[in-house]
Amino acid sequence: MPGGRLTQQERRQIALGLADGLAYAEIGRRLDRPTSTVTREVMRNGGPTAYRADLAHRATERRAHRRRPAAPRGAEVPSSADGRDPEAVREYEETLTTVMMASGMTAMPARVMAAITLTDSGSLTASELVQRLQVSPASVSKAIAFLESQSLARREQGEGRRERYIVDDDIWYQSMIASARGTAQVADTARRGITVLGPRTPAANRLENVARFLDFVSESITRAAEQAREVLHTRPGTTSDDDAEPSRDRA
Repeated sequence: MPGGRLTQQERRQIALGLADGLAYAEIGRRLDRPTSTVTREVMRNGGPTAYRADLAHRATERRAHRRRPAAPRGAEVPSSADGRDPEAVREYEETLTTVMMASGMTAMPARVMAAITLTDSGSLTASELVQRLQVSPASVSKAIAFLESQSLARREQGEGRRERYIVDDDIWYQSMIASARGTAQVADTARRGITVLGPRTPAANRLENVARFLDFVSESITRAAEQAREVLHTRPGTTSDDDAEPSRDRA
């Protein structure tokens, strides 16, 4: 049933769709399921090349068993103090993680970034991440190192010796700028190859086209990121033309 848990038969249809080279959206349409459901299912169970329906079904049953210990009869699922539905937040965190993985990020950095992003403070310590994700400190450390290398997280000194890992409003801007710099570096490297291969040769022409394309992309990314940052992060002025003091010449 749409909206409920995937059945074993649906997982077999997903596996067949992947084998046929179908896009996640097409598989979702055939199952009458959202594309995000199919994407999350595949990425959580080996990815498009390693997905196996029966293994995925058993793994999901094991996860469900671990997450839902038997509760006393009549007991209610406790609600979050901030009024959020903990189960809905957990499901959304998995969806966000899956989308990040589909964009090319590996599993642990995606989980760490999603976890930090969904906190109101926008920061967590290593020990908090270990406890929240139920992973080893080494896994968290490697994930943070990757996120820092991509300008997707930064660290600040917290209380005592504890460092806090932060994902704030400026992170995506910094990441886009770092990406643009990397793209520009590839363009420069391609252009240097022209002199090595000789001008007006097919290979040199190809490198010239690559360099011109990447230069344009890098400049466009930088310009768009700076414009978006200025528009989205600029505080409204304290005064405007309408609020300015009326002219004495007015009646």
